[in-house]
Amino acid sequence: MIRKVVIFVIGSTVVLFGVALLVLPGPAFIVIPAGLAILATEFLWARKILHGMKNQASRVAGSFWKRKPPETEPPHGKSES
Repeated sequence: MIRKVVIFVIGSTVVLFGVALLVLPGPAFIVIPAGLAILATEFLWARKILHGMKNQASRVAGSFWKRKPPETEPPHGKSES
């Protein structure tokens, strides 16, 4: 029981710090999942949230990598001055 309380306090502190970094300069997108990962070691609800975030990140990354580069016109011949 003490382990759960310690994990909850540490994980919640890290998540709250990450939330603060949403408005302060810092890597909130790294800190919040790290806090959830700490919480997920003991709590199923945190594991579900973390899993959902991983799925969303995979979808976003997948759509980013599937994009086609913008088409550019081939360079024209030399311009005469």
